[in-house]
Amino acid sequence: MKHILVYCLLSAVLVCRAQQPLRVGIAGLSHDHVHNAMNQYKRGEVIIVGIAEPDKRIAARFIKTYNLPESLFFKDLPALLRHTKPDAVLAYNSIADHLGVVETCAPQGVSVMVEKPLATTVKDAERIASLAARYNIHVLTNYETTWYNSNQQVNTLVQSGNIGEIRKMIVHDGHNGPKEIGCSADFLSWLTDPIQNGGGAIRDFGCYGANLMTWIMKGQMPIAVTAITRQIKPSVYPEVDDDATILLEYPRATGIIEASWNWPFNIKDLEVFGTGGYLHALDNSNLYQRKKDITEKIEVKPAIYQDNLSYLADVLRGKVQPGDDLSSLSNNLIVVRILEAASRSAKEGKRIVF
Repeated sequence: MKHILVYCLLSAVLVCRAQQPLRVGIAGLSHDHVHNAMNQYKRGEVIIVGIAEPDKRIAARFIKTYNLPESLFFKDLPALLRHTKPDAVLAYNSIADHLGVVETCAPQGVSVMVEKPLATTVKDAERIASLAARYNIHVLTNYETTWYNSNQQVNTLVQSGNIGEIRKMIVHDGHNGPKEIGCSADFLSWLTDPIQNGGGAIRDFGCYGANLMTWIMKGQMPIAVTAITRQIKPSVYPEVDDDATILLEYPRATGIIEASWNWPFNIKDLEVFGTGGYLHALDNSNLYQRKKDITEKIEVKPAIYQDNLSYLADVLRGKVQPGDDLSSLSNNLIVVRILEAASRSAKEGKRIVF
């Protein structure tokens, strides 16, 4: 009886430890999505062991806004890793800087989650993948739309054959512009830079559609990409596009990605047309299905994961394998290839065949 009691107590301790919040390091504070992580920290959903932010002005703002101790801050990521032992590092810097984060973390055996997209170039993305494989770490990419209950249910219905074979996918992603919606000056400084972000709306919002379509097509590469970009507001965004349309060709399906900083409202939706029906996820919680002349609203069920941290924790603890899912390295390598081809297509005015 005594042995059973000891076993039960040990099991309870192990379960408790397994459910402890992740201990993470933060690389950079210039990406406005970092406020999500800060709010998760304030709610006790994550433990921040250190923040690498070389800009003292940005650091001071976050110290004041979130009442953070100065002891959390380090001049750079190598210093953070020398003094702390995070379970993973979350990158909230420019897309071009993602490679540097992985180059620093990988030899230390520290996994990384970056904000979308994975990289600005295929060369950087492949280098990231090489480092991940060499040092046996996870490199994951976080998208807001990954945690939409409706998108998860669309994929479940599609893969079950509910609407037949896929023929067309359409994704609209955008808003009326990052400056117009009040993004911080630090975020805008690189988000609107063709090198640091890789482009404008074509990268900022084009990545969502490429990510979702690659997932729905079960990791299949398109056979060709064609894109056009516009610069509708050159006085606001003089260096990058602010509107893009990307066409993905698959052997038996077509994908259309519409990305914009010029719409009168925020939108992130997903449409999938099959041989036997149609699905439309309007947002996180509204999903419609049409078969022949009957349109019905589908009850959206809660997805297994509601945010990036719960998913990341289970990946690091071996409870789930990324495989080809929305955050996976394999999916996001394809996303970067699609985006690079789209930028090239728009620049050269021709269809890019893989």
